[in-house]
Amino acid sequence: MSDSKIEFKNLVLSAIDSLKKEKGVDFDAALLEKAAVVNPPKPEMGDLGVPMFVFAKPFGSNPAAIAGEIVGIISSNQELSAKASAIGEILAVGPYVNVKLDKSASAASILSKIESEGDKFGTLGSDGKPFLDGRKVMIEFSSPNTNKPLHLGHLRNDALGESVSRILKKAGAEVFKVDLINNRGIHICKSMLAYKLFHEKNGDTPESLGMKGDHFVGQCYVEFDKYLKGEKGKPETAHPEAQEMAEEMLRKWEAGDEETRKLWEMMNKWTFDGVKVTYDRTGVSFDKFYFESETYLKGKDEILKGLEKGVFFKAEDGSVRVDVTEAVGKGKDGEDHEKVLLRKDGTSVYITQDIGTAISRHKDWAFNQLVYVVASEQIFHFKVLFYILKKLGFDWAEKLYHLSYGLVNLPNGRMKSREGTVVDADDLIDSLRDDALKAIKERGREEDVGDANEVAEKVALAALHYYLLQVSPVKDMIFNPEESLSFNGNTGPYLQYMGARIASILRKADEAGVKAMVPSDAAKLLSAAEEWDLLKKLGDYPETIRRSAENFDASVVTGYIYDVAKLFSKFYQECPILGSTDENLKRARLTLASATLRVLKEAMGLVLVPYLDRM
Repeated sequence: MSDSKIEFKNLVLSAIDSLKKEKGVDFDAALLEKAAVVNPPKPEMGDLGVPMFVFAKPFGSNPAAIAGEIVGIISSNQELSAKASAIGEILAVGPYVNVKLDKSASAASILSKIESEGDKFGTLGSDGKPFLDGRKVMIEFSSPNTNKPLHLGHLRNDALGESVSRILKKAGAEVFKVDLINNRGIHICKSMLAYKLFHEKNGDTPESLGMKGDHFVGQCYVEFDKYLKGEKGKPETAHPEAQEMAEEMLRKWEAGDEETRKLWEMMNKWTFDGVKVTYDRTGVSFDKFYFESETYLKGKDEILKGLEKGVFFKAEDGSVRVDVTEAVGKGKDGEDHEKVLLRKDGTSVYITQDIGTAISRHKDWAFNQLVYVVASEQIFHFKVLFYILKKLGFDWAEKLYHLSYGLVNLPNGRMKSREGTVVDADDLIDSLRDDALKAIKERGREEDVGDANEVAEKVALAALHYYLLQVSPVKDMIFNPEESLSFNGNTGPYLQYMGARIASILRKADEAGVKAMVPSDAAKLLSAAEEWDLLKKLGDYPETIRRSAENFDASVVTGYIYDVAKLFSKFYQECPILGSTDENLKRARLTLASATLRVLKEAMGLVLVPYLDRM
């Protein structure tokens, strides 16, 4: 459908250009780009339409009259008429110029592309090249702390980062995935101090306690907070001195104290090893890991260079600053907004590190775009960071992008790591898996699905990832485990079920010796409304990939997959496949089913929903 949309839009724009000349009207070419292709609400109105509202003012006429004139120009102009004939029937419907596509030709084109392009279907534009050909995108996501395991918030970040990476690759970009491990700072020292207080004398290790390393270190972090604040209602059990003890440990770490560094290395390894197990489990991977302990001193030299060039200035207190009013607006008091880059004692601040890290990354891998997947709480930070890098003269700074996403919580409220109320990623997936396994057993499907435990794990991941990705990233959301596992409605398990159903049809056809038709022959027989609706949606796959990649928005793909699944379900109910008495129609519909599974299966992979051929 993407080719038909482009051809139809170009036809209408050519007619508008002719109408401009005929009426002696001139307007900015940018107005033509506002001519969007839409889907008419009723089939009898056509398959595609272009509204004329934006042209009412420049032409000094009502949109319906303009639509009529456009159709008249197309029909009377020999060249435009020939192009129209190849697309379908052009008609004016109120303020819209619509087209009823040549169904057989469009169906043949869609099915042929799905078959001939294979894995490249959805990747190539109308010019035969990948949409993002030549784009080198580095994408940073996850960025866990090594004082606790991954939690629900990380799962949303990971799902967004991994899914967008896959979508960008699908669109033809070269993608390099990086993870900045936050493995230094006061929060890390708090876990270390708790270990020394409560576990060191016993020689406790994750192995001796039968725990994942990240879970054990996270437990230490919670233990520190309880030790610091004391038991609820018993202020006399508090140990406020623990804060100073942790700060002293940080000073020792920064000074390179051997004993402190040894403990730090041991506990960091425990956490990082545990986190990598969760990454493997969820299908998340990276091309390179950066560690804050290796990057936190970066950036200072760049700031000093900028100071020499006059990009930054030294304030009265001796600190080095930059005026960021242009990027973020005035401060609360109405004065210019300044950002400190080096403290008066010459030490770096957090954004100094990010400046240095970004520059180092470009030296490591010369991207032309860098995407940061970070929660919306850091919008201000990234506005300032991008502005400073532009001021420093890095041309690639124009292509920096903050993929901001909202908070995610469970129905019972917000999570807090230090209080031990975080929803641990592994525990959540375990719970979803156990519930999925229970549903499989209750339905008596254990033997039918093969390895029930493996299938339950994949159902859990489908439930989790699809639920997290189905909403626009910018929105806050509530993750409802029970809803996510439903096999009906807009869920990952429902999509898996539809994929398994189609796979079952294809297996039965193969067992019965029924073969699919070549696309051009099948297209001539697929005339039912349900068949046409499904075909049109399959044809929208390339445009879906383009839109999702351009906006870094996986929800565009999740919405598309759900639409495909619903349309297939309707087609299956109204148009018998193996149950058809017409052998040719049976084979034609089998061709459509096979094409649907190809698109559905691949698109599911883009949003981290594991495909199952049996459920």
